Amino acid sequence: MNTTGARIRSVIAVAGLSFAVACTPIIRNHGYIPSEADLATITIGEDTRESVRAFVGPPTAGGVLDGSGFYYVASTFRHFGAFAPQETSRQVLAIRFNDAGTVSNIERFGLDDGNVVVLSRRVTDSNVADNTLIRQILGNLGNVDAGTFLGEN
Repeated sequence: MNTTGARIRSVIAVAGLSFAVACTPIIRNHGYIPSEADLATITIGEDTRESVRAFVGPPTAGGVLDGSGFYYVASTFRHFGAFAPQETSRQVLAIRFNDAGTVSNIERFGLDDGNVVVLSRRVTDSNVADNTLIRQILGNLGNVDAGTFLGEN
């Protein structure tokens, strides 16, 4: 009887430990932000795109329209069990260039500074309802009249 109680206690302990480990959040970091020491080497008004790339590395993204800036993005996500990951922090470092191609400004943005942008898309809905073949056949049973079979139309 004593060994049975010990086995039950060990099974409960293993199950409890497994449950505790399974519910531990997993933190994942994505992206790259240059260090303050690397940014200190950049001189506003003197450095160019090439020198910035050499000092701090290639950007995560560039300016969309005219290549007006370099953008470095780093995010931290928290994964907890079966739930969707949540972004807990985001940093965006924007290095902007003027028309001459030299650095004009260095800005930092966080998750607090971001705005939710609702993307809309235009999708044409089909006129066909989501019906199965059997539903379509049974739905047409009442639409037949005798004149159709006799050729009176």
